[in-house]
Amino acid sequence: MFAAKRFLSGLIDVVTNNIDPAMFVPSEPPPPRMPVQYADQHESDEEKQFRRVFQQLAGDDLEVSPTELMSILNRIISKHGDLKTDGFSIENCRSMVAVMDSDSTGKLGFHEFKHLWNNIKKWQGVYKSFDRDGSGLIGADELPSAFGAAGFPLNDQLFNMIIRRYSDENGNMDFDNYIGCLVRLDAMCRAFKTLDKDNNGTIKVNVQEWLQLTMYS
Repeated sequence: MFAAKRFLSGLIDVVTNNIDPAMFVPSEPPPPRMPVQYADQHESDEEKQFRRVFQQLAGDDLEVSPTELMSILNRIISKHGDLKTDGFSIENCRSMVAVMDSDSTGKLGFHEFKHLWNNIKKWQGVYKSFDRDGSGLIGADELPSAFGAAGFPLNDQLFNMIIRRYSDENGNMDFDNYIGCLVRLDAMCRAFKTLDKDNNGTIKVNVQEWLQLTMYS
């Protein structure tokens, strides 16, 4: 009971700090699925090339499961010795698939995967720019600026909650935790903006909506 009260009081502290959702700049949501015939007629050469790569990565079902995503990301990250990471875990990848899975298939289709991929590339650049000592980690003192540069300026309460969840005991964050945190933060901000119909910075959800938002993420 004490732990529950402490958790709820932490949430109240965050809410009462008057966070302005307009400060956050989440990415645009991935476009809806289109028939392959439509893609053939309307995609650029770059998109067609990415689609061919996606088809090789995704296999016959043309969707990327959490296990496949873990394999793809860890295969790529193994080639970047300048990024400190323990590797993307299956739980990390399940969470990323869940928050990107706009049609609730449990897997990522082409546009969902492409959206995630572009974000990871963008945030990798931010990560490297704030790893100023070349350690492969972002230090605790650099993390607030690193999140701000990614489009998410955090107040002290939110930052401290994120540090407790995603950083090591010294407050440093490695690459897979930085990406996993940003994917979730980005998706939750997009969800909030979608639900904030009158753009007044508040939303009302029922228990089913709350559970759908929090449990499948």
